[in-house]
Amino acid sequence: MEHSDSERLQELARFLRTRRARLAPEQVGLSACGRRRTPGLRRGEVAQLSGMSVDWYTWLEQARDIKVSPQVLESIARALQLDVNERKHLFVLALRQLPTDSSTNESVVNPMLQTFLDLQGANPAYVTDHRLNVVGWNLAACLVYGPYPEMTPRERNSIWRTFTSPYVRELLQEHWESHARHRLAHFRANYARFAGDAWWMQFIEELHEASTHFKAWWPQHDVLDRPEGRKINYHPVAGTLVFDQISFQTTGSPDLTITVNMPSGDSDTASKMDTLLRSSKKDSPC
Repeated sequence: MEHSDSERLQELARFLRTRRARLAPEQVGLSACGRRRTPGLRRGEVAQLSGMSVDWYTWLEQARDIKVSPQVLESIARALQLDVNERKHLFVLALRQLPTDSSTNESVVNPMLQTFLDLQGANPAYVTDHRLNVVGWNLAACLVYGPYPEMTPRERNSIWRTFTSPYVRELLQEHWESHARHRLAHFRANYARFAGDAWWMQFIEELHEASTHFKAWWPQHDVLDRPEGRKINYHPVAGTLVFDQISFQTTGSPDLTITVNMPSGDSDTASKMDTLLRSSKKDSPC
């Protein structure tokens, strides 16, 4: 076993012991019979509540290199009454991945994050979730990439829009294919966590029907984590816009990706964006 794996399993064992120690039998519906030399639940009680053997649970607390399924971890999380963050921590330590449903209720842009987007001013900025749905944006992004408030949820999915929207094609022109392949590789990397999930399977099937390019490129299995770098857009009003793009995540919502497009310093994009923002009407859907 590699040293990194050994340390991870030791950390898992310590985490389980601390969470077991904080629970009294009465908190989980057990009677507190007999004297206890240490606080909290006994290993056998956690095993009982989890529906697993005492030996198997004991091996986890002994940092043994054993295989555990997500179902077993879910049972342990319920038995130890772990909160959302603790449950995620358990999965990362045991499987080196988040629970597959960890992002179900996190695709919401909170007021602080929206304020951050708005403060970007002439920098088009938006937020995507793990499915590449655009779930937040500022005025600059709306003016460049389209009226997000008027779009359907499907249209706000950036992978769907990349492969089906004539506007995106015109915005990218000769750069469309490289962008589409890049976006598809990002989507494919995210899909690895949800392979077989009903939403993803249906969405991928519909994209196969909607786009011959997607149908041809999906079997190539290209993967990419975070899209960054130089982006060139051909806006119907502002003309050629050159951006330097950076993407990052927040600690509070790890499945939300914030993307900021900064006008390139060696172009006139900044002044064009200022003009575009000033000329936008007050009743703009953005």
